[in-house]
Amino acid sequence: MLGTDTQALTTPYCLPAADVLARLDVASDTGLTAQEVERRVRRYGPNVVPVQRGAGVLRMLAAQFHNPLIYVLLAAGVITLAFGDLVEAGVIAGVVVLNAVIGFVQESRARQALEALARMVPAETVVVRDGVTSRVPASALVPGDVVVLTAGDRVPADLRLIEVRTFEVDESVLTGESVPVVKAAGVLPADTGVADRVNMAHAGTVVSRGSARAVVVATGTGTELGAIQRMVADTAPVATPLTRKLAVFARRLSVVIVGVAVVTFVVALLRGMPVADAFTAVVALAVGAIPEGLPAAVSIVLAIGVVRMARRKAVVRHLPAVETLGGTTVICTDKTGTLTQNRMTVTTVWPADGAGRMECLVAGVLCNDATLRRGDDGWTADGDPTETALVTAAVSAGLDPGELHERFPRTDVLPFDPARRLMATTHRTPNGGCVGYLKGAVEEILARCADVDAEAVLARQAELAARGLRVLAFARFHPSGAVASQVDSPHATFIGLQAMHDPPREQAVCAVAACRAAGITVKMITGDHADTARAIAEATGLVDSTADATVVTGAELAGLDRLDDAADADVFARVSPEQKLDLVRVLQARGHVVAMTGDGVNDAPALRRADIGIAMGAGGTDAARGAADMVLLDDDFATIEAAVEEGRGVFDNLRRFIAWTVPTNIGEGMVILAAVLFGATLPIVPVQILWINMTTAVFLGLTMAFEPKAAGIMTRAPRPPERPLLTRTLVRQIMLVSAVLVVAAFLAFHWEISAGGTVEQARTTAVNVFVCVQIAYLFSCRALDRTLFGARLGRNRLLWVGIGVTLVLQLAITYVPVMNTLFGTAPTGPLAWLWAVAAAAVAFVVVEADKLLWRRRSTVH
Repeated sequence: MLGTDTQALTTPYCLPAADVLARLDVASDTGLTAQEVERRVRRYGPNVVPVQRGAGVLRMLAAQFHNPLIYVLLAAGVITLAFGDLVEAGVIAGVVVLNAVIGFVQESRARQALEALARMVPAETVVVRDGVTSRVPASALVPGDVVVLTAGDRVPADLRLIEVRTFEVDESVLTGESVPVVKAAGVLPADTGVADRVNMAHAGTVVSRGSARAVVVATGTGTELGAIQRMVADTAPVATPLTRKLAVFARRLSVVIVGVAVVTFVVALLRGMPVADAFTAVVALAVGAIPEGLPAAVSIVLAIGVVRMARRKAVVRHLPAVETLGGTTVICTDKTGTLTQNRMTVTTVWPADGAGRMECLVAGVLCNDATLRRGDDGWTADGDPTETALVTAAVSAGLDPGELHERFPRTDVLPFDPARRLMATTHRTPNGGCVGYLKGAVEEILARCADVDAEAVLARQAELAARGLRVLAFARFHPSGAVASQVDSPHATFIGLQAMHDPPREQAVCAVAACRAAGITVKMITGDHADTARAIAEATGLVDSTADATVVTGAELAGLDRLDDAADADVFARVSPEQKLDLVRVLQARGHVVAMTGDGVNDAPALRRADIGIAMGAGGTDAARGAADMVLLDDDFATIEAAVEEGRGVFDNLRRFIAWTVPTNIGEGMVILAAVLFGATLPIVPVQILWINMTTAVFLGLTMAFEPKAAGIMTRAPRPPERPLLTRTLVRQIMLVSAVLVVAAFLAFHWEISAGGTVEQARTTAVNVFVCVQIAYLFSCRALDRTLFGARLGRNRLLWVGIGVTLVLQLAITYVPVMNTLFGTAPTGPLAWLWAVAAAAVAFVVVEADKLLWRRRSTVH
């Protein structure tokens, strides 16, 4: 009986191929009939992975206004417009639109991962139907179709292998296995994991060698690829720590602003203030208290971080990921290509007694189907990674593969057979004789050799395997007929062993050490075997080679009731996509900020779930890149470490900007509130507040985005994820500066009035006080945690440019007539500027003294 969904058989790898064909009611030589194909298409549907579309353009645009602060600002604009003040209403509208445009441009999560998964299924495939072999669209496949695969084909569905000939499949995109998997048609136990199902070929993988005939057992969403697609679709991206903290900050600030605005309006009315003036005060308070430039400034600071990371070969796809990197506490890294060079390399040649090292290398070249081409940039190998490694090793030893093949032309070959686990070739020698070579698993080669110390060879093999090396054995024989008729007789001479592995990147060793010094835990999660994973973990310093590394396999994880019990392990090997996703969730539940690397389709769900998903750009898949927040152009772990360093610098600069801008907003709001409470004239009006907030945010605040990274930034521990944006120390500094602003603005306003100045001149003086205090406080914010004079600061030339532009703008709003008309200002005398400079000096001294006092107290205590 066939199944009732797109998965026709749930465990076909447990059944003999003949039983699978019988259950699917198909013969391997003739395939399905056209009528049966039509019936099954109606039952199972097309062999496609459906794509879920994201939100439309209008919904994405509307989402940019979904912010409590924006709601308050819009309300203020509507009230201002209702009372006929078109200039103020226009400025408020401009600020809102600017923020919305920036957010809309940065909105890029449009289901790219799911679209990439759908593209993993090939356009056409070779199928047998009605006894005829033909090419059909892969989307037309149904369970029971008999498919023919050859080298280079992409597997179109989940297949149970029927017949194989030297068949190997690159499953790295699905399982993370670093080398092609040798396939066989035998029966497997029911508990065999996806990575070990050698009698199956799964959708999306690629045939790297040989040929096979197979039957379709699952299509579309019923395939392993489809299961991953469902996980990606069901896995909601996690809000970054920055976005969560900004959301909390916005909600709390909005509540405070609305509450204070209501109180201000009531008090103004009770004092007999006209309704229009009361509304003006409320609007001024709201506009002053809202940091209008914050959303745009955050986006720009993050964008500058993106540019810096791109220079270090890390392309960030989503802006908040820049800051998230800086707060990373755990990096879950893949092995192949990230910690290693992603190329097999022979590291050990162990010749047998009586045989030379060179003969062992010659055997590796002749008993080999790989080719080596000499180009302008040196040698280029084509073929299976293991075989290309053997040829490359021979070239490194001074041998010429082309010359060897000319001297010893091949006369016969027995391709690698998974059952025998060896390959054999025969060659004509220069003197007219014949020689044969065997290459394969150590046990199989030893069984065909005479007069060899098998115990010594096996001991050497065990030693090499314990170092995570893949070991091949070589032997020589003298053929007397067809090679296939001779390889099973024990008459060969053992030549030696060659051991190879994917070597670690030199930069990765230093990068892992830097991450560990920075308090970041690094875990390896790979689809490779446990011994290989352990060896690379030791070689890169991910674990201490003097102690036993904790390596947990996917099979061991499957046997646990609670995954949390194994989450402390250093290395995870042979894990499934579901287990990767679960590990990320467990670590996040513990309060960690998790960065996850990956390159295959199997990594997409975990990449999407992680706080920061990192995909490989050089060797990764579209599915992984679509699900990730960041793409490494060089697939190097060292680039992750560099990106974390940049991320920490970005977060420092964001803290500087927020700490710098908030006192102005509080000060502006408190000035309005105090004026209403005391029944005084407003020292500043809404349009002047918007001028202060937007011009200084752009020309002063954004210069902090270019602050150089602090010395020793990668030697400090990661900041706790629960730590708020504004610590107690920063809150204290903010309140001190806010108090200085309120007192100085009131004193300057009333001094100008008492000196015979107009209200416009007095307000102009108050505006200049605010701006000059911001300039002074800008210098203090360059070193938030220590005095400016005790900090080692790099050069920031844009700081001085920004100050210069700001002063020019203040001169313009003070003395240019058209600016006076638009913003309600008026020219002032030199003493007014002296008030502004004096207020700036007081603010600077107060903040620096506070830093010095509390730093000493923290040192004492």
